[in-house]
Amino acid sequence: MEIWLIIIAALILVLFFANVRIVPQATEYVIEFLGKYKTTWGAGLHIKIPLIEKIAKKITLKEQVIDSPPQPVITKDNVTMQIDTVVYFMIFDARMYTYGAVNPISALENLTATTLRNIVGELELDGTLTSRDTINAKMTSILDEATDKWGMKVNRVELKNIIPPAEIQNAMEKQMKAERERRETLLQAEGHKAAAITRAEGDKQAMILAAEGERDARIARAEGEAKAIYLNKKAEADGIRAIKEAGADAAVLEIKRYEALVNMANGTAAKLIIPTDAVSVVSKNAIFTETTGLGDDTKEVPKPQPLPKRDECCED
Repeated sequence: MEIWLIIIAALILVLFFANVRIVPQATEYVIEFLGKYKTTWGAGLHIKIPLIEKIAKKITLKEQVIDSPPQPVITKDNVTMQIDTVVYFMIFDARMYTYGAVNPISALENLTATTLRNIVGELELDGTLTSRDTINAKMTSILDEATDKWGMKVNRVELKNIIPPAEIQNAMEKQMKAERERRETLLQAEGHKAAAITRAEGDKQAMILAAEGERDARIARAEGEAKAIYLNKKAEADGIRAIKEAGADAAVLEIKRYEALVNMANGTAAKLIIPTDAVSVVSKNAIFTETTGLGDDTKEVPKPQPLPKRDECCED
């Protein structure tokens, strides 16, 4: 009897530990009771009823990625190109994901392919190559709305590669090369034009500055000469005014006149001839006579000494 009790207790323990489940973080288990959905286990320790409850599906709540292989897509202008997409999604409802579609991942891949064909079919080749962001946004919106009933949320869709046909690639390369050459030529022409304009403006500015400098220099020289002449005339006028105020107009003027004559004769090779009329006129002036001693009628002239007689010369 005791042996049977031990066996039963061992079986109970085995069954107990066999039905203990630990659900990891970011994972959910869908539990069915006699083939019908019962509940969803979150992260933690759970015990299921043996033979009655079963784990229908283990679902991860982490973000997942579907990398679709390249597929042919025809544009509006009948160009066939290969495009592959990358879809980022996550499961937000384990029950809807389990019972919403037979194979939700496959359904999402097919929906992605058809949506891509519909969107690209409305665009031309150039629009397809330059509208990646627009295509990504439209596909994300359409797929997210369509997969809500499957318990899935599409976070974003990215076009991984767009591969046009070989002949289109060659034509595009030639077009790009021609465009680069055109831009290079345009930039060179603009550079030459800007350089020529800059040089012309520099020459013009230099000429203007030179003319202004020459004008200022001439004005300065003219002002200096005018000021010198003014000061010279002012000094002469002041001198004449002082002479007149001294009351000796005629005498001083005669003296100044002869001083001018003396200054004119101040040279090694200069000769000065004074007319006799001028000497006679000056000699009548008392101030000039007293100053120079010329023309003084009162000055005694020494008499000539008589020559010695012949006999006196020969006595020796």
